Amino acid sequence: QVQLVESGGGSVQSGGSLRLSCAASGLIYSYNTYCMAWFRQAPGKEREGVAAVASGDRTNYAASVKGRFTISQDNAETTVYLQMNNLNPDDTAMYYCATYPNVYCSGYLFPSRYNAWGQGTQVTVSS
Repeated sequence: QVQLVESGGGSVQSGGSLRLSCAASGLIYSYNTYCMAWFRQAPGKEREGVAAVASGDRTNYAASVKGRFTISQDNAETTVYLQMNNLNPDDTAMYYCATYPNVYCSGYLFPSRYNAWGQGTQVTVSS
């Protein structure tokens, strides 16, 4: 059973930075065949895709975070990271790590594609 454990959330002021980590275990296939992604969900809003990384370190980002967030991964550690810079209050949300077996991250923005989720880590940005 795939397990994803996030860490690194916290509270920062607008303009600050945070780095989230997500350690994956129990993977059935080779780690580099999985699409690894970050989603976020603010109170009263739908869960939205933030960024995804596919085999070969191909990355995709939501328009709202492009240029500010960077997703990366360490294949040896089966860990995915989300470096978040220039944070603003609109980034306040619970951030979730998710994965599904797909080397291309097809449909990476759609939560229904993913079959394993972490428990989430809270990010709060104050103005």
